[in-house]
Amino acid sequence: MVASRSVLWLAVALIAWEALDRALHDSVLVAGPIAILGHLMDNAGLLARATAETARNAVLGFLWGNLAAAALAALVVVVPRLERVVSALALLLFSLPLIATGPILRVLFGPGNGPQVTLAALAVYYTTFLALLVGLRAVSQSWTDLMAIYGRGRWSTLLRIRARASLPYLVIGLQIAAPAAFLGAMIGEFTGAERGLGVLTLRAMRGLETEATWALAVLSAGTAMAAYGAIGWLGGRALGYVPVILLSASRPRASRSFAARLIEAAGIALLVVALWQVAMDAFDLNRFFAKRPGDVLTFLATPANRQTLLAALGETVAFTFPGYVAGLVMGGGLAALLVLSPPLERATMPIAVALRAVPIIATAPLLVLAFGRGFTGTMVIVAVMIFFPTLVACLQGLRQAPGQIVDLFGLYGASRWHLLRSVRIPAMLPAFFASARMAVPAALLAVTTAEWLATGRGIGVLMAMTASTSDYSMLWSCVAALGLVAAAFFAAVALVERAVLARYAPEQLA
Repeated sequence: MVASRSVLWLAVALIAWEALDRALHDSVLVAGPIAILGHLMDNAGLLARATAETARNAVLGFLWGNLAAAALAALVVVVPRLERVVSALALLLFSLPLIATGPILRVLFGPGNGPQVTLAALAVYYTTFLALLVGLRAVSQSWTDLMAIYGRGRWSTLLRIRARASLPYLVIGLQIAAPAAFLGAMIGEFTGAERGLGVLTLRAMRGLETEATWALAVLSAGTAMAAYGAIGWLGGRALGYVPVILLSASRPRASRSFAARLIEAAGIALLVVALWQVAMDAFDLNRFFAKRPGDVLTFLATPANRQTLLAALGETVAFTFPGYVAGLVMGGGLAALLVLSPPLERATMPIAVALRAVPIIATAPLLVLAFGRGFTGTMVIVAVMIFFPTLVACLQGLRQAPGQIVDLFGLYGASRWHLLRSVRIPAMLPAFFASARMAVPAALLAVTTAEWLATGRGIGVLMAMTASTSDYSMLWSCVAALGLVAAAFFAAVALVERAVLARYAPEQLA
C-alpha cells in the first residue's frame, strides 16, 4: 500500500513537472523529465564515466574524512580539556571556503584527484564529528559512574558504553556526509580536473545548456540519494536496536570568568597563527601562493585592500544570517511536524533528501534565476543548504526522548502535542544545537558559492576573481576573514547552547 502511494505521488510529480516545462517552453529555467531523460540516454556513456570518476573521489574523501572525525570525537571525549582547542581548529579548517582552497590544492597536488579527494574529506569530517560527539555523550551519568566504580578508565568507558550509545548518531552523521562528499568532489573538479560530473556541470552552466544542467543535477542527486539510502539501510540492519536513554540528575559545574574565556580564546588564536606559519614553512611552500600570517597583515595594512575586503565581507555576512535562521527554523519545524504526523514523513523525506543531494553548484544558478540575484535568491540558497542536515539531526533528537517519560505521558493520556512540547523538544535540543553549529560554515559555503556562480557580488566573487588572477594575498586574506567570521558566529551559537543545555542536557557539556 505504501509503495503504491509512493509510485502514485511520483507519477503525479513527474506529470506536473512536464506540464510546467511545456508551459514555460521558451524559458531557460526549467527542463522537463522527458528532455532530461533524452539527454541522459543520448550521453549515457559519457555520463556513466563521469559519475564513476566523481563517485570514486567522493568515496575516498568520505572514508578519510569520517575516519578523522571519529578520531577527533574520541579524543575530545577521552581528554575533555582538549575540546575547545580541537573544536576550534576543526571549525576553522571546515570554514575554509572550498572555492578558495580548491585552486590552492590544485597548485599543491598538480594533476590528479588529490584536490577532489581532499575537498570531499573536508566537506564531511566536521558534520560527522559533531553528530558523533553528541552521540558519545548521550549516556546517563549513572552508567559512567558505574564504570568508574569498577575501576574502568575513560578509554574503556568509551569503547563499552559511549561507542554503543553513539551508533545511531554516527549513522545520521554518515548519511548527512554522503551528499556533502559528493559536493566536495564536484567542486574539486572545478579547479582544473579533466573528468567528472563537476567538469560537465561547469561546461553546461557556462554554455547555458538547460537540459544538460538539469540532467546533471538529477544524476548527481540520484547518486547522492542512493548513498544516503544505502547508509541508512545498512545502519538499520547493523544496529537492530535503539539505545535506551535514561534520565540522570544534573551536576553542578564550575563557571569560568570572562577573563578566563578571553585568555583561552587568545591562546587558541595564537595557536592557529603558529600552526599556519609552521605548516607553510615545514613544507617549504612557495611564498607566491602560500601566504604566511605576516604576508596577510602586510597586505591588509594598505587601506585600499582593507576596504575592498571589508566591503565584500559585509555584504556576504548580511546575506548569510537570514538564510541561516530560515534554514534552522524550517528544518526544526518540519522535524516536529513529521513526529506529530508519521505518515507525512514517507512523503516528505524523499523531497528533503533530493533538495540536499542536488549539488549547490548546479542549483544555485537555477534558484537565482527563479528568485532573483538579490536578497531573496541568496537567502533561499542558504536555507536549502542547511535545511536538510537540521531536519535529519532534529528528527533523530526528537526520537531520543527518554522511554520511561514517554510511557508516563502515555499513561496519563497526554496528547502528541503535549508530549512534543514537554518531552521530545527538550530531548531534541542537543541535536538541534549540533546542527546549528554545523550550519555556521555550511551557510558561509552556500553564500560564497552562490556569489561565485550566480549573484556576482560579495566575497565569493572576490575570491574567484583573485584566484583567477593569482592575487593570492587577497585570496588568503579572504580565507582568514571568513575564518574569523565563522569563529565569532560559532562562539555566539555555542554561548546560547551552553546556557540552554545546562538546564536540559547537562551531560552534553564538557
